[in-house]
Amino acid sequence: METVTTDTKALQEKRENYIPKGVSNGNSNIVKDAIGATVTDIDNNEWIDFAGAIGTLNVGHTHPKVTTAVKEQADKFLHPGFNVMMYEGYINLAEKLCQITPGHFNKQALLLNSGAEAIENAIKVSRKYTGKQAVVSFERGFHGRTNLTMGMTSKVKPYKFGFGPFAPDIYQAPYPYLYHKPSQLTDDEYVDQVIRDFEDFFVSSVAPENVACVVMEPVQGEGGFIIPPKRFVQYVKEFCEKHGIVFVADEIQTGFGRTGKLFAVDHFDVEPDLMTVSKSMAAGLPLSGVVGKKEILNAANPGELGGTYAGNPVACSAALAVIDVMEEENLPEKADVIGRKIEGKLQELQKKYEFVGEIRRLGAMVAVEIVEDRESKRPDKQKTSDITANANQNGLLLLSAGINSNIVRFLAPLVITDEELEKGLDILEQTFV
Repeated sequence: METVTTDTKALQEKRENYIPKGVSNGNSNIVKDAIGATVTDIDNNEWIDFAGAIGTLNVGHTHPKVTTAVKEQADKFLHPGFNVMMYEGYINLAEKLCQITPGHFNKQALLLNSGAEAIENAIKVSRKYTGKQAVVSFERGFHGRTNLTMGMTSKVKPYKFGFGPFAPDIYQAPYPYLYHKPSQLTDDEYVDQVIRDFEDFFVSSVAPENVACVVMEPVQGEGGFIIPPKRFVQYVKEFCEKHGIVFVADEIQTGFGRTGKLFAVDHFDVEPDLMTVSKSMAAGLPLSGVVGKKEILNAANPGELGGTYAGNPVACSAALAVIDVMEEENLPEKADVIGRKIEGKLQELQKKYEFVGEIRRLGAMVAVEIVEDRESKRPDKQKTSDITANANQNGLLLLSAGINSNIVRFLAPLVITDEELEKGLDILEQTFV
C-alpha cells in the first residue's frame, strides 16, 4: 500500500507533475481541515476565508448540520441514479426549491451537477418550449466553461482564448455599469441610454422573434459584482414578456442569501421564468438546478433531460440541510451585517489610498475597484494582483474579478464570526499599501 504524502513541498511537486497548469490555484498550500470561515493547512497555518470556494460556502466549511446529513445519507446509499430508481431526497429538494424561489405560478425543478450544466439545461428547455434557437446573455457576463457557456461568457482570457469555435446563435447584449458611465449623463439618463442600446441590439444583432431566452445575472459575478439599476432589470423582463422570450435569472453565485435576500432577483421585484442555482446550494458538494415555470420545464419528453450523477442523493441531503440552516440562522439577514462591516473597512481604506475606486455592495456581495487613480478610473490589474497575492501569503483567502482583473471581491461565508471577520479585515488592511 502506497504511503500517503503529507509534506507540503512534495504535494506541490506532485501537483505540478500530474495536474494541468490550466487548473489555477490562488493559494498553493494544502488544506488539512476547515470549519466556519477558517481553513488550516497541513503545516497548521490558518487562513480566514473571504473566498468561500468562489461563493460556494455561504453556510461555511463543514457546518455540523450539513455534515450530519451527508453522513446519514452516505450510510444509506450513495447513488442509485434517479433515472434508474427514484429516491426521496431529489423529490423533496425539488419541492423545496419550488417553494422558496420567487414566482407566483406552478413550478418544477430539475437537478444537475454544475452551474454550467444548469445554464445549458435552462437553454435546452427554453428552446424546446419556444421553438426558437437564439440565446442572449450580457456583456461582462460569466456562465461557465463548457462550449456553450463559454460562448455566453465575455472575458476572453483566460476563459475563451484558443478554445473555439463556440456554439452559434449566441449574442451578448449591453449591461449597465454606472461606475463607468459618461460623466455628462445623470444616472437616470445613463439607464435610459442603456435601455435604448438594448432595444437597438435587437435590431442590429438578433431579432427578438428568434430568441429563445435571455440569461441574466441579477448581479454580475465574475464580471466584477456589477449591480444593475432596478429599472433596467425590470425593463429586460418586460421586453421578454412582450416578445415571448424566456427570462432566465442566473443565481449561481448570487443565490442562497449572499445578497441579503435568499435570491438576488428579489431585490428587483422581478419573477424570472426560470432560475439556475448551484454553488452554495449544497455547501460544496456538486449540485445544481433549474427551477421555474412548470410549462417550460415540462416541455421536454422523457429521456431528454437528466444525467448519470444529476441530483446525487448525498448532495441533495446537503442541500436540504443548507436550506434549513439559511432559515434557522437567518443567514440572508446576517449577510447585510457582514457586508456593512466589509464596506466600512473599504471606506476607511478609500480615504487613505487614491487607488481605491468604487465600492459596491448588495448584502455580503461586496467588491472594490482598484484603479490607477480615482479621476481616470483606469483599472490597475497589477495592484489588484499584488493585493490578492499578499493576502493569500498572509492568512487571508481573497479573490479578484472583473473583465480587467482589477476588482477585489468578497465572498466570506455568512456564518463567519465577528472574530474571524475582524481578523480577516485586519489582514486585508495590511495588503493595501
